Amino acid sequence: MEPGADGSPAVLTRRRILISFAAACAGAGPSFAEAEKTLHLGTIAAGPPLAAETPLGKILINALGDLGYALDRNLTFASRGAMADIPKLPALVEALKAEGAAILVALGYPCAAAAKAAGVPTVIFAGAGDPVATGLIESWARPGGVVTGISDLAATLTIKRLELLKSLSPQMKRVAMLWNTDDRAMSLRYEASAATAQMQGLTVQPLGVREPNDFNGAFAAMERDKPDAILMVADALTALNRQRVFDFAAANRLPAIYESDSFARAGGLMSYGADTRESLTRAASMVDRIFKGARPGDIPFEQPTKYLFVINLKTARAMGLEPPVALLGLADDVIE
Repeated sequence: MEPGADGSPAVLTRRRILISFAAACAGAGPSFAEAEKTLHLGTIAAGPPLAAETPLGKILINALGDLGYALDRNLTFASRGAMADIPKLPALVEALKAEGAAILVALGYPCAAAAKAAGVPTVIFAGAGDPVATGLIESWARPGGVVTGISDLAATLTIKRLELLKSLSPQMKRVAMLWNTDDRAMSLRYEASAATAQMQGLTVQPLGVREPNDFNGAFAAMERDKPDAILMVADALTALNRQRVFDFAAANRLPAIYESDSFARAGGLMSYGADTRESLTRAASMVDRIFKGARPGDIPFEQPTKYLFVINLKTARAMGLEPPVALLGLADDVIE
Protein backbone atom coordinates (compact mmCIF):
# COMPACT_ATOMS: atom_id res chain seq x y z
CA MET A 1 0.00 0.00 0.00
CA GLU A 2 1.50 3.34 -1.05
CA PRO A 3 1.73 6.05 1.57
CA GLY A 4 0.37 9.51 0.97
CA ALA A 5 -1.51 12.36 2.57
CA ASP A 6 -4.88 10.91 1.57
CA GLY A 7 -3.88 7.31 1.07
CA SER A 8 -1.88 6.39 4.13
CA PRO A 9 -2.67 3.07 5.81
CA ALA A 10 -4.08 4.93 8.82
CA VAL A 11 -6.50 6.99 6.70
CA LEU A 12 -7.63 3.98 4.67
CA THR A 13 -8.25 2.00 7.84
CA ARG A 14 -10.45 4.77 9.23
CA ARG A 15 -12.38 4.93 5.95
CA ARG A 16 -12.98 1.18 6.01
CA ILE A 17 -14.27 1.37 9.59
CA LEU A 18 -16.64 4.24 8.77
CA ILE A 19 -17.95 2.52 5.61
CA SER A 20 -18.50 -0.75 7.46
CA PHE A 21 -20.27 1.05 10.33
CA ALA A 22 -22.57 2.95 7.92
CA ALA A 23 -23.44 -0.25 6.09
CA ALA A 24 -24.25 -2.01 9.35
CA CYS A 25 -26.51 0.87 10.42
CA ALA A 26 -28.27 0.89 7.03
CA GLY A 27 -29.10 -2.79 7.35
CA ALA A 28 -30.22 -2.54 10.95
CA GLY A 29 -33.57 -0.83 10.24
CA PRO A 30 -34.63 2.63 11.49
CA SER A 31 -32.04 5.34 12.08
CA PHE A 32 -30.99 6.20 15.62
CA ALA A 33 -33.15 9.35 15.52
CA GLU A 34 -36.19 7.33 14.41
CA ALA A 35 -35.55 4.60 16.96
CA GLU A 36 -35.36 7.11 19.81
CA LYS A 37 -38.46 9.08 18.87
CA THR A 38 -41.70 7.73 20.34
CA LEU A 39 -45.13 9.32 20.14
CA HIS A 40 -46.61 9.49 23.63
CA LEU A 41 -50.31 9.95 22.94
CA GLY A 42 -53.21 10.33 25.34
CA THR A 43 -56.95 10.37 24.74
CA ILE A 44 -59.42 12.24 26.92
CA ALA A 45 -63.20 11.90 26.80
CA ALA A 46 -66.04 13.34 28.84
CA GLY A 47 -67.74 9.94 28.68
CA PRO A 48 -66.09 6.49 28.63
CA PRO A 49 -62.34 6.34 27.85
CA LEU A 50 -61.26 5.91 24.23
CA ALA A 51 -59.10 2.96 25.20
CA ALA A 52 -57.07 1.03 22.63
CA GLU A 53 -59.56 -1.85 22.58
CA THR A 54 -62.66 0.32 22.01
CA PRO A 55 -64.04 0.86 18.48
CA LEU A 56 -62.91 4.50 18.40
CA GLY A 57 -59.54 3.66 19.92
CA LYS A 58 -58.96 1.01 17.25
CA ILE A 59 -59.81 3.46 14.47
CA LEU A 60 -57.34 5.99 15.84
CA ILE A 61 -54.54 3.45 16.32
CA ASN A 62 -55.08 2.01 12.82
CA ALA A 63 -55.00 5.52 11.33
CA LEU A 64 -51.73 6.19 13.15
CA GLY A 65 -50.48 2.83 11.91
CA ASP A 66 -50.95 4.02 8.34
CA LEU A 67 -48.65 6.92 9.25
CA GLY A 68 -45.90 4.64 10.57
CA TYR A 69 -46.73 4.37 14.28
CA ALA A 70 -47.13 1.08 16.12
CA LEU A 71 -47.84 0.20 19.74
CA ASP A 72 -44.83 -1.27 21.57
CA ARG A 73 -42.52 0.18 18.91
CA ASN A 74 -42.83 3.96 18.59
CA LEU A 75 -46.27 4.67 20.06
CA THR A 76 -47.59 4.69 23.60
CA PHE A 77 -51.33 5.09 24.20
CA ALA A 78 -53.07 6.12 27.43
CA SER A 79 -56.76 6.91 27.95
CA ARG A 80 -58.97 8.65 30.49
CA GLY A 81 -62.73 9.23 30.58
CA ALA A 82 -64.80 11.33 33.00
CA MET A 83 -68.05 9.34 32.59
CA ALA A 84 -69.94 12.68 32.42
CA ASP A 85 -68.37 13.90 35.69
CA ILE A 86 -66.95 17.01 34.02
CA PRO A 87 -65.21 18.48 37.13
CA LYS A 88 -62.87 15.47 37.01
CA LEU A 89 -61.43 16.44 33.64
CA PRO A 90 -58.56 18.71 34.82
CA ALA A 91 -57.26 15.94 37.11
CA LEU A 92 -57.56 13.37 34.32
CA VAL A 93 -55.57 15.61 31.97
CA GLU A 94 -52.89 16.02 34.64
CA ALA A 95 -52.78 12.23 35.08
CA LEU A 96 -52.16 11.80 31.36
CA LYS A 97 -49.39 14.40 31.49
CA ALA A 98 -47.80 12.58 34.43
CA GLU A 99 -47.83 9.36 32.39
CA GLY A 100 -45.89 11.12 29.65
CA ALA A 101 -48.63 11.99 27.13
CA ALA A 102 -47.23 14.84 25.04
CA ILE A 103 -50.25 15.17 22.72
CA LEU A 104 -53.93 14.56 23.49
CA VAL A 105 -56.79 13.52 21.24
CA ALA A 106 -60.00 14.86 22.76
CA LEU A 107 -63.68 14.02 22.40
CA GLY A 108 -65.90 16.92 23.40
CA TYR A 109 -65.45 20.60 24.15
CA PRO A 110 -65.02 20.20 27.94
CA CYS A 111 -62.04 17.90 27.35
CA ALA A 112 -60.38 20.29 24.93
CA ALA A 113 -60.98 23.19 27.35
CA ALA A 114 -59.33 21.24 30.19
CA ALA A 115 -56.38 20.33 27.96
CA LYS A 116 -56.03 23.93 26.83
CA ALA A 117 -55.97 25.13 30.44
CA ALA A 118 -53.19 22.62 31.14
CA GLY A 119 -51.22 23.76 28.08
CA VAL A 120 -51.16 20.32 26.41
CA PRO A 121 -51.12 20.18 22.58
CA THR A 122 -54.56 18.80 21.68
CA VAL A 123 -56.48 17.61 18.62
CA ILE A 124 -60.26 17.45 19.04
CA PHE A 125 -62.12 15.23 16.58
CA ALA A 126 -65.77 15.70 17.59
CA GLY A 127 -68.00 17.62 19.98
CA ALA A 128 -66.17 20.93 19.70
CA GLY A 129 -69.22 22.96 18.73
CA ASP A 130 -68.25 26.39 17.43
CA PRO A 131 -64.62 26.53 18.64
CA VAL A 132 -64.33 30.29 18.12
CA ALA A 133 -67.56 31.16 19.94
CA THR A 134 -66.53 29.03 22.92
CA GLY A 135 -63.09 30.65 23.07
CA LEU A 136 -61.35 27.37 22.34
CA ILE A 137 -59.44 28.91 19.40
CA GLU A 138 -58.83 32.36 17.95
CA SER A 139 -59.94 31.60 14.39
CA TRP A 140 -60.55 28.60 12.13
CA ALA A 141 -57.63 29.48 9.89
CA ARG A 142 -55.18 30.28 12.72
CA PRO A 143 -56.34 28.61 15.94
CA GLY A 144 -53.49 29.96 18.05
CA GLY A 145 -52.64 28.31 21.35
CA VAL A 146 -52.44 24.55 21.80
CA VAL A 147 -55.74 23.29 20.33
CA THR A 148 -56.72 22.36 16.78
CA GLY A 149 -59.01 19.76 15.29
CA ILE A 150 -62.29 19.13 13.51
CA SER A 151 -65.84 20.36 14.09
CA ASP A 152 -69.07 20.70 12.14
CA LEU A 153 -71.56 23.57 11.92
CA ALA A 154 -74.77 22.81 13.82
CA ALA A 155 -76.97 25.26 11.92
CA THR A 156 -76.13 23.70 8.56
CA LEU A 157 -76.65 20.14 9.78
CA THR A 158 -79.91 21.01 11.52
CA ILE A 159 -81.47 21.85 8.16
CA LYS A 160 -80.76 18.32 6.96
CA ARG A 161 -81.86 16.70 10.23
CA LEU A 162 -85.18 18.51 10.19
CA GLU A 163 -85.73 17.54 6.55
CA LEU A 164 -85.21 13.89 7.48
CA LEU A 165 -87.66 14.16 10.37
CA LYS A 166 -90.25 15.76 8.09
CA SER A 167 -89.90 12.83 5.71
CA LEU A 168 -91.21 10.61 8.48
CA SER A 169 -93.62 13.15 9.95
CA PRO A 170 -94.76 15.52 7.17
CA GLN A 171 -97.12 17.39 9.52
CA MET A 172 -94.32 18.18 11.99
CA LYS A 173 -94.80 21.59 13.56
CA ARG A 174 -93.21 21.23 17.00
CA VAL A 175 -89.81 19.70 17.72
CA ALA A 176 -88.36 19.01 21.17
CA MET A 177 -84.63 19.67 21.53
CA LEU A 178 -82.73 17.91 24.27
CA TRP A 179 -79.24 19.06 25.28
CA ASN A 180 -76.79 19.42 28.16
CA THR A 181 -76.98 22.98 29.47
CA ASP A 182 -73.70 22.58 31.38
CA ASP A 183 -71.73 22.07 28.16
CA ARG A 184 -71.16 25.51 26.65
CA ALA A 185 -70.43 24.13 23.20
CA MET A 186 -73.59 22.04 23.19
CA SER A 187 -75.66 24.98 24.42
CA LEU A 188 -74.42 26.95 21.43
CA ARG A 189 -75.29 24.00 19.18
CA TYR A 190 -78.80 24.00 20.64
CA GLU A 191 -79.15 27.74 20.04
CA ALA A 192 -78.01 27.41 16.43
CA SER A 193 -80.32 24.43 15.89
CA ALA A 194 -83.29 26.19 17.50
CA ALA A 195 -82.76 29.32 15.39
CA THR A 196 -82.66 27.19 12.24
CA ALA A 197 -85.85 25.36 13.20
CA GLN A 198 -87.68 28.61 13.93
CA MET A 199 -86.62 30.01 10.57
CA GLN A 200 -88.36 27.00 9.03
CA GLY A 201 -91.56 27.85 10.86
CA LEU A 202 -91.22 25.20 13.56
CA THR A 203 -91.92 25.66 17.24
CA VAL A 204 -89.07 24.53 19.46
CA GLN A 205 -89.63 22.88 22.83
CA PRO A 206 -86.36 23.45 24.76
CA LEU A 207 -85.45 20.65 27.15
CA GLY A 208 -82.15 21.35 28.85
CA VAL A 209 -80.64 18.78 31.22
CA ARG A 210 -77.67 18.90 33.57
CA GLU A 211 -77.67 15.48 35.23
CA PRO A 212 -79.32 12.06 34.78
CA ASN A 213 -82.26 12.91 37.04
CA ASP A 214 -83.20 15.80 34.75
CA PHE A 215 -84.25 13.42 31.99
CA ASN A 216 -87.36 12.48 33.97
CA GLY A 217 -88.38 16.13 33.99
CA ALA A 218 -87.79 16.37 30.24
CA PHE A 219 -89.94 13.30 29.63
CA ALA A 220 -92.70 14.69 31.85
CA ALA A 221 -92.64 17.97 29.90
CA MET A 222 -93.07 16.09 26.62
CA GLU A 223 -95.94 14.08 28.09
CA ARG A 224 -97.71 17.28 29.15
CA ASP A 225 -97.13 19.02 25.85
CA LYS A 226 -96.35 16.42 23.23
CA PRO A 227 -93.98 17.43 20.42
CA ASP A 228 -94.09 15.96 16.92
CA ALA A 229 -90.44 14.87 17.00
CA ILE A 230 -87.20 14.97 19.02
CA LEU A 231 -83.75 16.24 18.10
CA MET A 232 -81.06 15.39 20.66
CA VAL A 233 -77.71 17.17 20.84
CA ALA A 234 -74.93 14.67 21.52
CA ASP A 235 -72.50 14.96 24.41
CA ALA A 236 -71.31 12.64 27.19
CA LEU A 237 -74.41 13.17 29.36
CA THR A 238 -76.97 12.57 26.61
CA ALA A 239 -74.93 9.67 25.21
CA LEU A 240 -74.77 7.88 28.54
CA ASN A 241 -78.55 8.30 28.96
CA ARG A 242 -79.48 7.60 25.35
CA GLN A 243 -81.32 4.33 26.04
CA ARG A 244 -83.79 6.21 28.23
CA VAL A 245 -84.47 8.59 25.36
CA PHE A 246 -84.82 5.69 22.90
CA ASP A 247 -87.34 4.01 25.20
CA PHE A 248 -89.37 7.19 25.73
CA ALA A 249 -89.47 7.97 22.02
CA ALA A 250 -90.54 4.43 21.18
CA ALA A 251 -93.24 4.31 23.88
CA ASN A 252 -94.69 7.61 22.65
CA ARG A 253 -94.13 6.91 18.95
CA LEU A 254 -92.07 10.06 18.55
CA PRO A 255 -89.70 10.21 15.57
CA ALA A 256 -86.25 11.19 16.84
CA ILE A 257 -82.97 12.03 15.19
CA TYR A 258 -79.49 12.01 16.72
CA GLU A 259 -76.15 13.54 15.80
CA SER A 260 -74.01 10.41 15.54
CA ASP A 261 -74.47 7.07 13.80
CA SER A 262 -73.55 5.30 17.06
CA PHE A 263 -76.99 6.32 18.38
CA ALA A 264 -78.89 4.75 15.49
CA ARG A 265 -76.75 1.62 15.66
CA ALA A 266 -77.52 1.37 19.39
CA GLY A 267 -81.30 1.46 18.81
CA GLY A 268 -82.16 5.08 18.07
CA LEU A 269 -84.43 5.74 15.10
CA MET A 270 -82.22 7.90 12.85
CA SER A 271 -78.94 9.77 12.86
CA TYR A 272 -77.21 12.26 10.62
CA GLY A 273 -73.72 13.48 11.38
CA ALA A 274 -70.05 13.44 10.59
CA ASP A 275 -68.39 10.13 9.74
CA THR A 276 -66.39 9.45 12.90
CA ARG A 277 -63.91 7.23 11.06
CA GLU A 278 -63.04 10.04 8.67
CA SER A 279 -62.73 12.57 11.49
CA LEU A 280 -60.44 10.31 13.53
CA THR A 281 -58.29 9.57 10.50
CA ARG A 282 -57.81 13.29 9.88
CA ALA A 283 -57.17 13.84 13.60
CA ALA A 284 -54.40 11.22 13.40
CA SER A 285 -52.83 13.21 10.55
CA MET A 286 -52.88 16.34 12.72
CA VAL A 287 -51.27 14.42 15.59
CA ASP A 288 -48.52 13.30 13.21
CA ARG A 289 -47.87 16.88 12.12
CA ILE A 290 -47.65 18.11 15.72
CA PHE A 291 -45.35 15.23 16.67
CA LYS A 292 -43.07 16.21 13.78
CA GLY A 293 -42.82 19.79 14.97
CA ALA A 294 -45.88 21.72 13.79
CA ARG A 295 -47.60 23.95 16.33
CA PRO A 296 -51.31 23.21 16.93
CA GLY A 297 -52.09 26.90 16.69
CA ASP A 298 -50.75 26.97 13.12
CA ILE A 299 -52.84 24.01 11.91
CA PRO A 300 -56.21 25.25 10.59
CA PHE A 301 -59.32 23.91 12.29
CA GLU A 302 -61.25 21.79 9.79
CA GLN A 303 -64.79 20.68 9.07
CA PRO A 304 -65.79 17.09 8.31
CA THR A 305 -66.18 16.28 4.62
CA LYS A 306 -68.15 13.05 4.96
CA TYR A 307 -71.53 12.68 6.69
CA LEU A 308 -73.60 9.58 7.32
CA PHE A 309 -77.37 9.14 7.40
CA VAL A 310 -78.29 5.93 9.24
CA ILE A 311 -81.83 4.70 9.83
CA ASN A 312 -82.76 1.85 12.12
CA LEU A 313 -85.60 0.13 10.26
CA LYS A 314 -86.10 -2.34 13.08
CA THR A 315 -86.76 0.53 15.52
CA ALA A 316 -89.04 2.28 13.03
CA ARG A 317 -91.24 -0.76 12.54
CA ALA A 318 -91.40 -1.42 16.28
CA MET A 319 -92.78 2.12 16.61
CA GLY A 320 -95.35 1.48 13.90
CA LEU A 321 -93.52 3.69 11.39
CA GLU A 322 -92.89 2.70 7.79
CA PRO A 323 -90.21 4.99 6.35
CA PRO A 324 -90.85 6.06 2.74
CA VAL A 325 -88.82 4.25 0.11
CA ALA A 326 -87.28 7.56 -0.92
CA LEU A 327 -86.01 8.11 2.64
CA LEU A 328 -84.49 4.64 2.80
CA GLY A 329 -82.82 5.33 -0.52
CA LEU A 330 -80.99 8.29 1.03
CA ALA A 331 -79.53 6.23 3.85
CA ASP A 332 -75.88 5.27 3.96
CA ASP A 333 -76.87 2.36 6.16
CA VAL A 334 -80.24 0.75 6.94
CA ILE A 335 -80.28 -1.37 10.07
CA GLU A 336 -82.80 -4.23 9.92
